[in-house]
Amino acid sequence: MNRRSVLAGGLALGLAGCGTAPPHVVLPPRTKATPGLVDEPSLLGLNAVIDLYHANVVRSFAAARDESGILAVIHKASEGDWLDPRYQERRAQAKAAGLLWGAYHFGTGQHPGRAQARMFLDAAKPEPGTLLVLDLELNERAPDNTMRLDQAEDFVREIATATGRLPLLYSHPAWADGEVMMGRSLGGAIRPGSALAACDLWLADYRFEPEQPRAWDGRGWSLWQYAGDHPATGGPFRDQARMVKGVERCDRSVFAGDRAALLRFWGA
Repeated sequence: MNRRSVLAGGLALGLAGCGTAPPHVVLPPRTKATPGLVDEPSLLGLNAVIDLYHANVVRSFAAARDESGILAVIHKASEGDWLDPRYQERRAQAKAAGLLWGAYHFGTGQHPGRAQARMFLDAAKPEPGTLLVLDLELNERAPDNTMRLDQAEDFVREIATATGRLPLLYSHPAWADGEVMMGRSLGGAIRPGSALAACDLWLADYRFEPEQPRAWDGRGWSLWQYAGDHPATGGPFRDQARMVKGVERCDRSVFAGDRAALLRFWGA
């Protein structure tokens, strides 16, 4: 995914300092999404999920499974109207290795949300055991082409209508709460009771103690992406993020549960 600088350590706090609320409104602080400082993410759940896109080098999914304990792969399928050229090939390889499979769409601003959802489904070709994900974040390469709140809501509604299930929502806590990051924002906070808040959360926060977006207070995260694939901006766990056999570099996530719960969550 594309959030290299805004998620890296304390930099995320510095960039997210401005909220969208009027100056006289004091928002409550976000709650911590983990029980306390840890130096090993596996203490918080099952450290067995990686996510990839076409630029990641994959040599062996079987090695990732057998030597690094990877159980699931989430791969980019589309971005706006662009299709990831490695998606179908990697899907066949991962499934042959017995790994769980997921597909994500990087939301952009140039197409309506419902149209992006239909393009994503055409690209992902989901099966009952395919986890579907909306990647909702700042488009750092083209900030003016960032998905807005209303587009994301429409995307989620269209996925639910077409498949009968909600996608997982990937987002950083400051972004989900409508705060300004690098001069841009989602256009408002995700509110409790909204279509987006109904989705399970894939938390993106590269700090030892990530925060919880306010709309998920009391629910918690299902996945926590604790480290990215970039050696300089991949967060405090970045050395561990590169320790996946058979994969040159990747983002890593913890699942909030055990292996049996992961299988149930995936619908496998």
